[in-house]
Amino acid sequence: MRLLVVCLLFGAMGVFGAPEADEIKYLPGLPKQPSFKQYSGYFHVTENEHLHYWFVESQKDPANSPVVLWLNGGPGCSSLDGLLTEHGPFLIQNDGNSLNYNPYSWNMIANMLYLESPAGVGFSYSDNKNYTTNDTEVSMNNYLALKEFFRLFPEYRTNEFYLTGESYGGIYIPTLAERVMEDSSINLQGIAVGNGMSSYELNDNSLVYFAYYHGLLGTSLWTDLQTNCCKDGKCNFYNSTDRTCSYNVGQVANIVYRSGLNMYNLYAPCPGGVSTMSEENGQLVIYDLGNNFIEHEFSVSWNQKYRILVYNGDVDMACNFLGDEWFVESLQQQVQVKRRTWLFFNGKSQQVGGFVKEFSNLAFLTVKGSGHMVPTDKPIAAYTMFSRFLTKQPY
Repeated sequence: MRLLVVCLLFGAMGVFGAPEADEIKYLPGLPKQPSFKQYSGYFHVTENEHLHYWFVESQKDPANSPVVLWLNGGPGCSSLDGLLTEHGPFLIQNDGNSLNYNPYSWNMIANMLYLESPAGVGFSYSDNKNYTTNDTEVSMNNYLALKEFFRLFPEYRTNEFYLTGESYGGIYIPTLAERVMEDSSINLQGIAVGNGMSSYELNDNSLVYFAYYHGLLGTSLWTDLQTNCCKDGKCNFYNSTDRTCSYNVGQVANIVYRSGLNMYNLYAPCPGGVSTMSEENGQLVIYDLGNNFIEHEFSVSWNQKYRILVYNGDVDMACNFLGDEWFVESLQQQVQVKRRTWLFFNGKSQQVGGFVKEFSNLAFLTVKGSGHMVPTDKPIAAYTMFSRFLTKQPY
């Protein structure tokens, strides 16, 4: 009886629950404090490396809501970008000091864990200040961070768990999932990647087509590209050894990246206006992204129990939808639902959210009119997509 009383007392004191020292009691800039709990602190993943997290509990039944990890890309982009400008419960305003509540926050239906990774990003740091790393090391440290999360928040150990991210998250999420899949103590249900980097070759080749068919390249340049970069019906805009082709691809790079267009959303203005353009020529590359392929991470060995979503804003030029669509098609999964429109309710009427094609355990989905940061550009459509993903509903 005494032992039972002691256990109940310790449980009430939070010894076996969320770390009280990490709880955010007051967050400045809000018109009023939230009704849900939130925590910020560090996961000590190695002796030297400490990864900062911000965890916001679900606004609807946190005990039974899924836990969702979110990773922004870069590499080097803070996941607080996702929290404070994309799908977090509050969004930072233009004055840099105030926050407004987000009616389409993903924590309306999920416990959201935002992790700043790797060390050196945001508030994450390394004691020895050695910030050289690689994808394998990052995936291991992210896995260790998850183990720390479930140690510090044991009440969520049995909840459904999802891995999500965007951009270079196309590398972070699948490589992390490979590790999580082998850990039966984590209730992994699926992964979702938005505007992900899946293959440099596919991304660069597809971007030239994207640019031409969106009216960015003139017919003369397009003719030169076809003449100098294509042979036997196949074009190589990625690593051609033909000097004339390389020059033409450099012209495309100048138009896409240096002419004043917003590479993250073709139809959005360039923040701060257009500065003086560089005349530098060069290969068509994405300067803020890494360099590897992840076909094997999406292989059919990921059996039917995992729900996988690859989604793209269709006017992003950093990781364009066409390259990711080619990537998904290259996996040669069995088609379950042919490409069709998907709909969402915008508060007044049903609208087309984009297009979706569903395979046996994988869906490719576009978000019409959105750029690289889908929840920022199309918050209602993004929330609808996220909700259907978590609840395993058809898109």
